Amino acid sequence: MRLRSLVSVAVALVAVLILCAGGLGGLLAGGSATAGCLPMAATPESVSDSSTSPSGPPIRRSAVGDWDSDQVGNAAAIVTTGARLGLPGRGWVIAVATAMQESSLRNLAGGDRDSVGLFQQRPSQGWGTSAQLQDPVYASEKFFGELATISGWQAMPLTEAAQAVQVSAFPDAYATWEGPATQLVIAIADTTGLPTDGLAGCGATGPWTQPVLAPVGSGFRSSDRPGHDGVDLSASRGTMIRAASAGTVRTVRCNAVYADTGADWGCDRDGDPARTRGCGWYVDIDHAAGLLTRYCHMDQPPMVTVGQPVAVGQPIGVVGSTGHSSGPHLHYEVHHNRDASPNGAIDPVPFMAAHDAPLATRP
Repeated sequence: MRLRSLVSVAVALVAVLILCAGGLGGLLAGGSATAGCLPMAATPESVSDSSTSPSGPPIRRSAVGDWDSDQVGNAAAIVTTGARLGLPGRGWVIAVATAMQESSLRNLAGGDRDSVGLFQQRPSQGWGTSAQLQDPVYASEKFFGELATISGWQAMPLTEAAQAVQVSAFPDAYATWEGPATQLVIAIADTTGLPTDGLAGCGATGPWTQPVLAPVGSGFRSSDRPGHDGVDLSASRGTMIRAASAGTVRTVRCNAVYADTGADWGCDRDGDPARTRGCGWYVDIDHAAGLLTRYCHMDQPPMVTVGQPVAVGQPIGVVGSTGHSSGPHLHYEVHHNRDASPNGAIDPVPFMAAHDAPLATRP
C-alpha cells in the first residue's frame, strides 16, 4: 500500500467537497439521506473528547453490544478523528468496518508481516513507524487521508472503498461489518453529539434507491416459484439494507415458524428452506402514492421502529438468513394500493428500473 503525499491529501479533501457538490443540490432540495456525503466542519465542542488527542488519556467507554470498552474506545477514536478532519459520516463507517475486519478493533502490536495497529498498516509500505501506527488517532488520520484520495469513494459499496485503501487479500470480507459498524458509529455519535445523517453514503440519492447493491437471484413469481412475491438480492450477511424510498415504517416483526407445525422457530437463528416458513426479521415501509416495500430475512432486530419516518437510503437493518431462507440474502418486495398481501405485490425489477434505481446497478 502506498501512502500519498500530504499535498495530494489536501487536494483530495477539496475534491471531496467538489465531488459531493452534486449532492449539495439534493441536500438543499431536502434529501436528508445525502447530508452525510458532505464534509462537515465539526465544532471544537463536538470533538473535544480526549480520545482524539494523542497526548490526553483515553476516556473509558462503556461496552456496546458485543464490543467491550476497549474496542468501543478505539472505534470512538476513529469516529472523532474522522469528524475532526471533516470527513462525512460515511467515511467513519468505512473506517470502523475496516478496523473490525483487520483487528477486531484491537490496537495490535503485530500481525501479518510487519502490520500493526487497528488497521494493520505496514511501516514498510510508508504508513509510518510501528510506534506511530499503534496510536489510534495517527492510524485513523492515515486511513482517512488515503480514503479521501479515492475518487468517488462516497458512492462506492463499503467493501470497495475499504479495499481501495487497504489492498487486502480478502477484499469481500469488509462487507460483513457494514451493519455492525453503522450501529456502533451511531451509538458513538449519539454520545458525542455528532450528526448521524447520511451514514448510508452518497449513493443513496433521488426519490428511490437500491435497498442493497447485489445481483438479482430468484425472480418474481417464476415458473418454479409462483408464490415468490418479490426478488432475492444476493448480498452477503451483514450488508446494510437501505430504505428504498422515503416513508413511514408500518411493520417491524419476526415471522419464522416451523413449516410442519406452525410453532415458533424464532429469529435468533438462521432459518431453513424446508423446515421454516416466514419472512424472518422484516420491515414494511409505507410510501407516497399507496406504495409499500418489504425487506425480509434480516440477521438481527431491525434498526427502525413502527411509526418512524425514514429517508431514502436510511439504514434499516442488515442482511441475514432468518425465516424461510437457504442462505444470506435480501428478499425485497414492492406492493401497490397499500396492500401488503400477495394481491398487492408487483415485480420490483421493472418498478425500480422505471424509478431510476435499477436493481444490481450502481447509482
